[in-house]
Amino acid sequence: MLEELKKVVCDANLDLVAKGVVIYTWGNVSGISDDRKYMVIKPSGVDYDGMSPEDMVVVSIETGERVEGKWNPSSDTKTHLELYRKYPNMKGIVHTHSTNAVAFAQAGMDIPALGTTHADYFYGDIPCARELSQEEVESDYETNTGIVIIETIEGRQIDPMAVPGIVVKNHGPFAWGKSPANAVYNAVVMEKVAEMDLKTLSLNPNAEMKQYVLDKHYMRKHGPNAYYGQK
Repeated sequence: MLEELKKVVCDANLDLVAKGVVIYTWGNVSGISDDRKYMVIKPSGVDYDGMSPEDMVVVSIETGERVEGKWNPSSDTKTHLELYRKYPNMKGIVHTHSTNAVAFAQAGMDIPALGTTHADYFYGDIPCARELSQEEVESDYETNTGIVIIETIEGRQIDPMAVPGIVVKNHGPFAWGKSPANAVYNAVVMEKVAEMDLKTLSLNPNAEMKQYVLDKHYMRKHGPNAYYGQK
């Protein structure tokens, strides 16, 4: 089971490169085992070029300790763990430093739902979590990043599977999904809609989309009577 998950997670990490949302060693993808006891994640600081399933690191969900793998796990491991522990529907998590989504994070702004491309995948604005305090950064930065993401989701009463991503102020985007590949898909969509928003807002700072348009486009793809695609 874990060998298959390592392959899935490795492929998802490599897809970040193929989709143009990471360079160098930036970013990471993780996946969780079906029994939710183990997380497989990209190793820290290892280049994507030549990466293989054997490079993936297995971490205990309960303890956060590495249980298998020759490398140290991603430095964002504790953030991923906080999210998996809180949300049982999350089966894959992605963190990138993709340019346009990071621009919103650095500005401390939500990525607003301005068009139907956004509405097809995110049921509302993609929120920007608050900045961490100095104490939060210095005490346990990665754990507290996860806590701040959860705080934002819960505080805004968001269904995390309907808005499968967030940006953390001054840091960048995190996305998730029903699998590692789906989490990557959502991270790529987030980056593209952030790019669209930046161009839109440069032309019209007052741009907006009506709620009924958002409702229609999201529900025709994800609602109980969805009719997008093939049966």
